[in-house]
Amino acid sequence: MTGFDDWVPVIGLEIHVQLKTRSKIFGSEPYQFGSEPNTDIGVVCTGQPGALPTFNREALHKAIRFGCAIHANIARFCRFDRKSYFYPDNPKNYQITQFDHPIVIGGYIIADVQGEPKHFKIHHAHLEEDAGMLKHFSTFSGVDYNRAGVGLLEIVSEPCMHSPKDASAYAQSIKAVMEYIDASDCNMEEGSLRIDANISVRRKDETKLRPKIEIKNMNSFSNMELAIEAEIRRQIQYYIAHPHELLTSGTYRFDTETNTTVLMRAKEGAEDYRYFPEPDLPPILLTDAEIEAIRASLPELPHDRYKRYLTTLQLPEQSAALLVGNKKLSDYFEEALKLHPNAKSLSNWITSEFTGRLKDTGKNLWDTIPSTHVAELVRLIDKGTITGKIAKSVADDMLTSAKSPEEIVKANPDYQPVSDTSAIEPLVDQVLAANPDAIAAYKQGKKKSFAFLVGEVMKLCRGKASPAVVNDLLLKKIDLM
Repeated sequence: MTGFDDWVPVIGLEIHVQLKTRSKIFGSEPYQFGSEPNTDIGVVCTGQPGALPTFNREALHKAIRFGCAIHANIARFCRFDRKSYFYPDNPKNYQITQFDHPIVIGGYIIADVQGEPKHFKIHHAHLEEDAGMLKHFSTFSGVDYNRAGVGLLEIVSEPCMHSPKDASAYAQSIKAVMEYIDASDCNMEEGSLRIDANISVRRKDETKLRPKIEIKNMNSFSNMELAIEAEIRRQIQYYIAHPHELLTSGTYRFDTETNTTVLMRAKEGAEDYRYFPEPDLPPILLTDAEIEAIRASLPELPHDRYKRYLTTLQLPEQSAALLVGNKKLSDYFEEALKLHPNAKSLSNWITSEFTGRLKDTGKNLWDTIPSTHVAELVRLIDKGTITGKIAKSVADDMLTSAKSPEEIVKANPDYQPVSDTSAIEPLVDQVLAANPDAIAAYKQGKKKSFAFLVGEVMKLCRGKASPAVVNDLLLKKIDLM
């Protein structure tokens, strides 16, 4: 009897990303999430007789950008196919997609899994149109066709992941790349990034893959991890109980209340969809020059930015990951960095101090405080104009005031650091008298002891003394001892 440790999960993901284009992929109508049902529709996406599709070149451009970003081959020839199926959210009874000749072939992405960088291979990515959305009510169901015809890039990985953490890290890296190249907003709550997972398990001594189970339409990374973990557990338990049988492939959904996967339907094959070349769209022919021009326009990609934060800026791993994982926050940091070069201090204020203050407000830092103000606050600290303790109070005021940190400091007498030597000197004397061991340790070369003495003086003056004055007085008095 084999145990759980004798089995290896094999996972592949299909990630459907809505492309950020001004109109749908084969029609001129716009699409905006949240519009009144069945208002963002047109003759093509609703399958009106005689309506012909026209291809959106902006969608093609974004697909090529993605292919270049993942080091893939961009097909010089690709075409569209018809995929027939009969669900109520598909008004034409077929979907225009790419089956035999996708736009993006191969490629890989680097993702950090629990601190370890891993390379994950991508099989291909193809362009297609989205379907509408079924909405279920207490006594009836309805169909909203607003989303039908929205351009999708479906990114199909190789079956190269072996844990829920692998899958989550890979999917988050795909999301980051799509955001950094401005191909999609990747809003999972609004359905612009949805994930299907294909899962099988095999014994460690096997090389052949067993039948896979597909879990459809997961729209959060945490739920995806739970779903994959539940399905792996279910399959291993089945094979332990039935050592001479194989599971039947099927399409499942994840029930978050029971934390189990539930069968929806038997898995379709390519023959069920009756693919054939789309007769109303010509093939796409690309030149090397067109592809290289798009490649040259790529911005700094998330993994490259992460490496720069660690090596060039010397940021802690956690801070670097927090910044890179949120493009808007990372861009905000980049703007502040142009104005003041203290990367570590800026990172701390952005990822910890201000983000912590806004945590329960539902507000974003980039919509609340200009990046110039954060840079100015750090500059005031570094110049010795204010102390770190005063800076925390200034930061509180910045959340409720449009004034700059410098204006806030000038307007509040309590924020003026004490620079009067006569007021600070007695406190320095008091600290030196009470800490002869720290003085001796500093004279022996232990710099931390001096920092301790500075901290003790700052405690006595409640953080209001000028650090420069405190340092100067301590050094002069210790030299005379």
